[in-house]
Amino acid sequence: MYAIVIINGQQFKVEEGMKIFVHHIQNAEEGQTIEFDKVLLVADGDNVSVGAPVVEGAKVVAEVKTPLVKGDKVIVFKMKRRKDSRKKNGHRQQFSEVTIKSIVA
Repeated sequence: MYAIVIINGQQFKVEEGMKIFVHHIQNAEEGQTIEFDKVLLVADGDNVSVGAPVVEGAKVVAEVKTPLVKGDKVIVFKMKRRKDSRKKNGHRQQFSEVTIKSIVA
């Protein structure tokens, strides 16, 4: 059984017991249970139910394992040739680690 769910503006294909990294969830604590109700599709074998836009009564229950995980550093370097113009920035995205407990359809 799997589902496609929207979490913080991104779509994820999730199954029970799966660990995923989502954009940082505000006010989340370790061990907290979270429910996501924007489920676009639920598939259980040959039974597939597609929402318009969401499946009514379906939700995904997840547990927060690590509330704040920092991603890899990305260096942004801009330069214009022969202008003596350079700009260097760094960025690290913040994520939350979530484990999917159950899919309720």
